[in-house]
Amino acid sequence: MEISGIISAIVIGIPGRLVVPGRQRIGVLLTIVVGIVAAFIGSGVAAAFDVADTKGVDWIEWLIQIGLAAVGVAALDRTRARR
Repeated sequence: MEISGIISAIVIGIPGRLVVPGRQRIGVLLTIVVGIVAAFIGSGVAAAFDVADTKGVDWIEWLIQIGLAAVGVAALDRTRARR
C-alpha cells in the first residue's frame, strides 16, 4: 500500500459514516479506526477480485472500502447502543 492509500485509509471512515442513516453514537476517533480497518480489508477484497490496480482512480476499491466502513460504523453503533 502506497502513502496515498494510507492517507485515504485514514479518511475513509467519514464517508462510511455519512452513508449510514440516522445518528451514530460513536466518536470521530472510532470512526477513523473503523475507516482504517475497512480500508485495509477493502484493499484485500479488491485485490482478490483483481480490481485494486486499475489506471486512474480506483473507484471500485473506494466503493468497497466505503461500504465496509458503513457496515463497521453501523455494527459498532449497534453494539454501543445495547450498553
